[in-house]
Amino acid sequence: MTSTSSATSLSRPIAALSIAGSDSGGGAGVQADLRTFAAHGLLGCTAITAITAQNTVGVQRADALDPSLVVAQIDSVLADLPVRAAKTGMLANVAIVQAVVAALARHPRLPVVVDPVCVSKHGHPLLTDDALVALRSELLPRATVITPNLPEAAALLGVAAIDDPAEAADALAALVTGAGPPPTVVLKGGHRENTPVSCDLVRLPDGRRVWLDAARITTRCDHGTGCTLSAAIAAHLALGHPIEEAIRRSKRYLTGALRHARPVGKGHSPVDHLWQLQRADDE
Repeated sequence: MTSTSSATSLSRPIAALSIAGSDSGGGAGVQADLRTFAAHGLLGCTAITAITAQNTVGVQRADALDPSLVVAQIDSVLADLPVRAAKTGMLANVAIVQAVVAALARHPRLPVVVDPVCVSKHGHPLLTDDALVALRSELLPRATVITPNLPEAAALLGVAAIDDPAEAADALAALVTGAGPPPTVVLKGGHRENTPVSCDLVRLPDGRRVWLDAARITTRCDHGTGCTLSAAIAAHLALGHPIEEAIRRSKRYLTGALRHARPVGKGHSPVDHLWQLQRADDE
């Protein structure tokens, strides 16, 4: 059974919430999240943190919203709609990070996937240094799953580069101290060059490690991959799948989105979030 049919067979609608920036080019941010939620049969809700002017070539401008407006969006959505999971993306600055943490604290049972977005695909910074500190110390303890790529993991750990993914995943889990279990860490290996496979490491709260391999797809249609994976994980958690299964399904979904994407624009094109629907039409 596909993710979409699982959602539509349920007795009432399910929603997921994206707390992230807007990508005017449609490839990443809340736009990617909404398309991913829709591909899994969910109602996509948003709390927009920033407005960016960007396209496939780069980010030309990024303006953060007032933190109180971000919180108002979160509170409005969660007060009314059947949100079963949330994800965070671009949070821009320390005031927004702390406001989001405070808003989510009012919903302690809501699963949260944290995509620690620091830099855009084109190298544009999307998170201030003090916001990174707040994300590490205040938001990660609230996370159910975190999905850093290798550069983001290095930034969170305060190191120049990741040499040993297993050691890094353990260190990321150890950043979270407290009464509860650490988050599941999905350390994405897509930035590791000159390898025939894209290998992600999943470090579960009990310390068990799972390696997820997929053939590396050579394409320039790779804009929004991190947003898409984290949104897919949130979608599967909203649908009630266990964490490891949610991550496996999301990896397969992203691989298909990369494989079926077609170039648009002059730079990094978006993945094809709706590839499963197109394939169903072809059949």
